[in-house]
Amino acid sequence: MKIAAITDDGKTISQHFGRARYYLVCTVEDGRVTGQELRDKAGHHSFAPHQGTDHHASGPHGFDPASRDRHAQMLSVIADCQAVLAGGMGFGMQRNLEEVGIRPLLTDVADIEEAVRAFAEGRLAVRPDLAH
Repeated sequence: MKIAAITDDGKTISQHFGRARYYLVCTVEDGRVTGQELRDKAGHHSFAPHQGTDHHASGPHGFDPASRDRHAQMLSVIADCQAVLAGGMGFGMQRNLEEVGIRPLLTDVADIEEAVRAFAEGRLAVRPDLAH
């Protein structure tokens, strides 16, 4: 199984999916991490300006066609992953992950290795309330 964690430093889980610059992809076999790979991640820094989208409209954002296109670009690099760890993400990204078969795991655990280990052992505290 491959689990991606959004990160800016390769060690901690970023709090905002769209702003993170990297994925740390961890390969888990028999409940233990057997490999790690840092991958570049497109994000808000890659898509400027966001004209013509509802990203900052009142209510949930990330559901307009332009957002879906950006989300698809962000997710293409982790198409081989089954789950993604994040400290927070928009409802649109959460839905897009689910649609492509990647399980969004929102958590307040900051350390990537700790979160991956907890998930592999079935004890990761998942926080759906961290979606916005």
